[in-house]
Amino acid sequence: MTTPASPTPVTLVVGAAQGIGRATAETLARGGHRLVLADRDPEGLRKTAALLDTPVPVYPVDIRDNDAVEYVVHSIEAEHGPIAHLAHVAGVFTTGSVLDSDPQDWQYIFDVNVTGMVSVLRAVGRAMRERRSGSIVVVGSNSAGVPRMDMGVYGSSKAAATMIVRVLGLELARYGIRANVVAPGSTDTAMQRSLWTDPDDDAGVRGAIEGDLSQFKVGIPLGRIADPADIADAIEFLLSDRARHITMQALYVDGGATLRA
Repeated sequence: MTTPASPTPVTLVVGAAQGIGRATAETLARGGHRLVLADRDPEGLRKTAALLDTPVPVYPVDIRDNDAVEYVVHSIEAEHGPIAHLAHVAGVFTTGSVLDSDPQDWQYIFDVNVTGMVSVLRAVGRAMRERRSGSIVVVGSNSAGVPRMDMGVYGSSKAAATMIVRVLGLELARYGIRANVVAPGSTDTAMQRSLWTDPDDDAGVRGAIEGDLSQFKVGIPLGRIADPADIADAIEFLLSDRARHITMQALYVDGGATLRA
């Protein structure tokens, strides 16, 4: 009697509709990962999938809906195989002072960047724990480690996310599962360009590189803004067996912008 072949493991990219998430999908696909993509933006998901060389399943889901996340993760594992790797890139961004920003903005940012992330980590991590294998990378931000003017809500949400991932990594270590954070700095995405007066003007790039002492930003020592592929490469590395002895870490990919403060 022939034993049925085990399902081929998959890599789930959450937040794959644009920016760093799209670059991550492209990088992982080139690296031979069997991908499944998720995001709340169906059209963006389809555009990302169309860039890949092989057909890729896509699952629209709003990670603020815990039940929907549970359903999607269960469906992926039932239909496509066990999730061996998770790249969680989903996140939202806003600016505003701590004292004057809208409380609704705080709620929204934390609903996505913290609570929504936890929903994904719980759904995927429990299945990994049962199989005693897997690796997880969450995209955070260098603003989690150094104060930035007008970024109290975003930076604090990413600081919370970073600690959650580190604690998760500690809890999962006994099962051979790793959990790490990639913390980008200024990266050439639509989110980054939304900060600039003119999103199409490269003056924003120069400003990010040069810094602004009035805002206590020292600039980028390497003299360049990151490309999304730079972040994707770090994610691919930390998911891989080349990083098999790395867990509970936050890898800053910011050209030295925070001086790793």
